[in-house]
Order: sequence, then C-alpha cells, then structure tokens
Amino acid sequence: MQICNMKRILYYFLFSPIVLFAQINESDTLNLKAKLALTGFWQGGNVETLIFRAKSDLSFIPWKKWVFKTQNSYIYQEFGRKKADEDILSLNFLYLNPERKVYPLLLGFVSTNFRREIDLRSMFGAGVTFQILNKNDNWLKVALSSEYEQTDFKKSNFNRSEFNGNESINTFRGTIWLNGKYQLFKNKLIINHESYFQPSLERSNNYRWQADIGLELPLVKFLSFKVNYLHTFESVVIVNQKQEDKVLTFGFTLKSY
Repeated sequence: MQICNMKRILYYFLFSPIVLFAQINESDTLNLKAKLALTGFWQGGNVETLIFRAKSDLSFIPWKKWVFKTQNSYIYQEFGRKKADEDILSLNFLYLNPERKVYPLLLGFVSTNFRREIDLRSMFGAGVTFQILNKNDNWLKVALSSEYEQTDFKKSNFNRSEFNGNESINTFRGTIWLNGKYQLFKNKLIINHESYFQPSLERSNNYRWQADIGLELPLVKFLSFKVNYLHTFESVVIVNQKQEDKVLTFGFTLKSY
C-alpha cells in the first residue's frame, strides 16, 4: 500500500512541471526556467510498436544564492498492444552559488521501472559541481557526489547469486556526472548530453551507468525538433533480464526562455 501511494505521488510530481510548461543550466541568472521534450515512435501493421517519452526540466531560485532544479522523465513502451515498459525517473538538485566555478549540491533521486521489476528506488546524497565551460550558451560540467540508495524489487532472484533472497538492496554509492550543451552553426543545431556512472562503494559488482544524448533543431523561438538517444546499463538485474536498454525517439522540445 505504501509503494502504491508513493507511485501516485511520483506521477503527480512528474507531470506537474509538464502541465505548466531537456536540460537546463542551473548557473543561468533567470529566476525561472522550464523545458519540456516529448518524443516517441509508432509503427503499425504486422508489427505494432509504441514508444513514448516525456521529459521536463524546471529550475527556480527559492532563496538568494540557492537554485532548485528538478528533472523528470516518463517512458512507456508497448509491443503488440502489450505493455513492455513503464519508467518514472525524478532527479532533484539544490545548488548553492551555482554561478561559481565550484559549488556544492544536495540531491534526491526517485524512480520506478516496470520491465526491471523495480517497485521503488530512492537515493539521497550530496556532492560538488565543477564548471568547466560556461560561455555563449555553451557549457560543460562535471559533478562528484555520494548517495545512500534503497531499491525494492518485486522478486529476489538475481543474475548475481550473492544478492538472492533480498527483495530490497541497499548500498552507498559514488556518482560521476557529466552534463553539457553546445550550440553549433549559429544556433541552428543544439547538442545536449547527460550521463552518469554510479558504482557501489561496498560491492564492486553492483554498478550502473546512463547516457542521454539529444540533438535539437530550432524551428521557432520556443520550439525545436528533437532526436533523443537513451542508453542505460545495470549490473544487478532480476535473473533472465538483459542488463542494457537502448531507446531512440523523435519529437519536439518546448521551452519558456
């Protein structure tokens, strides 16, 4: 019952920013920035396939010198009219003095995953961001953080036998984040990327990584055509599941700035 209630809260939290409005630079001076990307793929006929992805970014200044940023995404996949995947991911950051070259952060990370049979995953931690490039709307940042994670699975049989018998796996992690955005050909092409690597600090065989790459072609001031590629890997999965997932989608990005 508690997990079901948590999922309802996640759905509300995920779509609230979307109803009001890809990646936002927290070091910008605007008080409020919002961005929404809707991408997908559909094929009918002999092979019916549906993939839909919604991603929203929202940042604002709650207090002087502080910036709160929330990144939320939802992925749904269906093959032959049968649900194959439904994922919710919410990344939330609180930054202090993000206009500086080096600044601290607090983070909260919550997700669910239908195909991987994850009821709820939560992570909370802190870290520091290093601003490598921030010039003419082009920027690149590296962050290091440490988190405590709890993951509740629907089953307790895993591809790594030492985890068998535990529906909940808890661990401390360290994370390397790499985020960037580049505007090319006089802003006619925008490349953005977000990636992270998260090893367990307790077990070397428990790690994951994700790479999220987007290409945007601006159509008008607030609207762009977008191609998005998402690649994820988890070393510990339910037995007989694949460790990698790849999703390529096409759609549009709407922003408020």
